[in-house]
Amino acid sequence: MNTAVLPTITIDLVLDRLTTKDVLHGVLHAILFHRLFGTIKPQTFEVLDVTMPGVSDPETERLVNEKVDTFWRGIEGGASKRGQIIVTIAEKKLKKNWFSIGEEEVPWEQWVINAELRQPKTDRDRQTFQANLASTLTKTIHTIITYTSSERGRAVVPPITDATTISPFPFKVVVKVGNLEVG
Repeated sequence: MNTAVLPTITIDLVLDRLTTKDVLHGVLHAILFHRLFGTIKPQTFEVLDVTMPGVSDPETERLVNEKVDTFWRGIEGGASKRGQIIVTIAEKKLKKNWFSIGEEEVPWEQWVINAELRQPKTDRDRQTFQANLASTLTKTIHTIITYTSSERGRAVVPPITDATTISPFPFKVVVKVGNLEVG
């Protein structure tokens, strides 16, 4: 059993109804852009005048849209206006036990996007809110780039043994609203 501490990178966002989907879409794409190690076709997204990197791949697009929509439905339909989107990246390792040999997924990194929905009351509040959110997005991109290019961020990546797919490592995206998994 791996007893090492799983590196967890946390991103805190305060969102409004108008920008929730676009912001979460952009942040998820930015994380995947920096952590899918296969051959990808890059794309960019403009969110509140912040350019965010993304992955142009139908399966990735479907997954991101599905998880963002799940988050939105959970926030809209529930009492809690707080939730998380958790991206866990793993590697496949051989698992040996008494009678068989199989594979297990061993996580090596986790990204936690904490999101809270708030609604500005006036137009002036909305302008201030969106300016602050744009600043937060810029800091988020900086955090992603700084971590993934740091020695620590590179050291956690296991050896890449299969470069034929968009991601040589299995990854999972989980949506939680009010500490309950949804979707």
